Amino acid sequence: MMLASIASTLSLGFLKACSVVLLILVSRGLVWLINMMIVAPMFDPLKNIQGPDGSPLQNHFREVMDPSVSPNMHEKWVKSFAKTFKFHGFGRHDFRLFSVDFCVMSHILNSPIYEKPWQTRTLLTNLFGRGIFAMEGVEHKALKKLIAPAFSTQSIKAMAPIFFQKAEELRDKWESFASSPTLVEDAKFPPLPAPPFSPSPSFAEAVIDVAHWFSLATFDVIGLAGFDYHFHALQCESEEVYLAYRNMFRIADRGPKLREIVQLYFPMIEKIFPNEITRITNESRRVISEAGQQLIQSKKLAILAEKASANDIKENDILSRLIKSNLSADNSERLSDADILSQLSTFLFAGSDSTSLAMSWCIHLLSLHPDIQGRLRSELNSMSPCASNSSSMSGYSAPTHAEAIDGLPFLDAVVRETLRLCPPVHGTMRVATRDDNIPISSPIVLRNGTIIQPGETIHIRKGSYVHILIEALNYSTDIWGDDARSFNPDRWFCLPNSARAPSHPGIANLMTFSLGPHACPGWKFSMLQTKIFLATLITHFVFEPATDVQKFNAILTRPYVYDQFEFGTRLPVKTGRVNI
Repeated sequence: MMLASIASTLSLGFLKACSVVLLILVSRGLVWLINMMIVAPMFDPLKNIQGPDGSPLQNHFREVMDPSVSPNMHEKWVKSFAKTFKFHGFGRHDFRLFSVDFCVMSHILNSPIYEKPWQTRTLLTNLFGRGIFAMEGVEHKALKKLIAPAFSTQSIKAMAPIFFQKAEELRDKWESFASSPTLVEDAKFPPLPAPPFSPSPSFAEAVIDVAHWFSLATFDVIGLAGFDYHFHALQCESEEVYLAYRNMFRIADRGPKLREIVQLYFPMIEKIFPNEITRITNESRRVISEAGQQLIQSKKLAILAEKASANDIKENDILSRLIKSNLSADNSERLSDADILSQLSTFLFAGSDSTSLAMSWCIHLLSLHPDIQGRLRSELNSMSPCASNSSSMSGYSAPTHAEAIDGLPFLDAVVRETLRLCPPVHGTMRVATRDDNIPISSPIVLRNGTIIQPGETIHIRKGSYVHILIEALNYSTDIWGDDARSFNPDRWFCLPNSARAPSHPGIANLMTFSLGPHACPGWKFSMLQTKIFLATLITHFVFEPATDVQKFNAILTRPYVYDQFEFGTRLPVKTGRVNI
């Protein structure tokens, strides 16, 4: 009886303790919620800035980031609220800063105060490891210095033979399709909707999904140029490491869903309740890690043997250059093998898919503008025979021919204009790590009517988010003129003064490669590769639109066939051989 009474007392005490703990948790949660939704917004300096209104839980993420609506909405907001304003994140309490004032963006992207949000960095790390795009501060600065030699102008030129090799391989693939006017489409896809306008009636063509084929080609390029590794993706999509990376990229493309967002705050969920995504990610990481470690060790041994024998072995791939640079660095600044592998995975994602998208969008735009396409083909054909005919090139002369192609003015203008109109990255985010005053160059009218003049500053508090809308800056009529949304390569021969402020060396006011310490380190790699592929293909093929193509955002801005979104990334283009 006594034991039963003790047990009952203990049970009652336990229930009371649980009730107290639960009450404390609920109370703290309620206080946190009230502070987040009511108290904190009252003291947020961004509340004084104008911007679109909405209901308490309404967000503006679609208007900001969906390329099907964002260009019109960005323009409407700038006309209504000036160049710098706020919008709602996860509700009316969540003020986010938006600006197409280049002075504002330059300050944010160059200041150490602003970093990628920890959520973004965690997602990137979970997929690709601790790559350069997931690092901040001193660590990022040291890594950027370490990898800089791998992306120097001299290093990029040394990779030209690989660019030509894969461009010719892709040309031969397309040649086999275009030689007979058959439809090159998988049977699983439904018929394509009608193109935006009627094609030439005598145009004999194959319909080629250029996004798919460019993706394979650039993957092969970064495999060889990055690690001296043959994926052979253009020939057969079956290599184990290639498939592992592709699985990782597909997960990245789908973007974080609710479960992934919750897992950021409660990582144990992934370990306790693994799902299909977790299993695919873990298996892909295992395959990549095993192959990567073997590759790194063999490269390291070869480099150490080279030093011991005093032989000067010319290794042009990024991995070899990175390992050499790493071995030469101070012990405190050296990367572990795991971190080196993370850089390779990051380069592979950023260097393959972003470049393939730039090429795909370029072919798409040229198909819509036959006059520009013809003019570009004429410029390429006007080169000397050895420079315009890539099939005659040897590895020894490829850098020279690459330099000639890189110097073609209209090709350069076409590539830049494509990158302006179709930036592979629609936008990015930063968070203020402490309070700051941001200088402006365009006036802002506050909600109470007060005007902040150019040269003055706006205040932002620690923890506030800033959205860097690359598309918005690239489409700004104040920077590029009234035809900002038109495909006009000639604008690059006579840029308005507003578009001459340097956002990145050699790229004028083009935000596509970002700017400041976090600017893309591989922009020269991407530009030269794109030009060589276009030079190889434009002289052999003529392109016309096959259907209506639209954009959607994952991590990158990808194409899809209108009304066939469920079939994923596709960019079909009618492709025929040039009549010589």
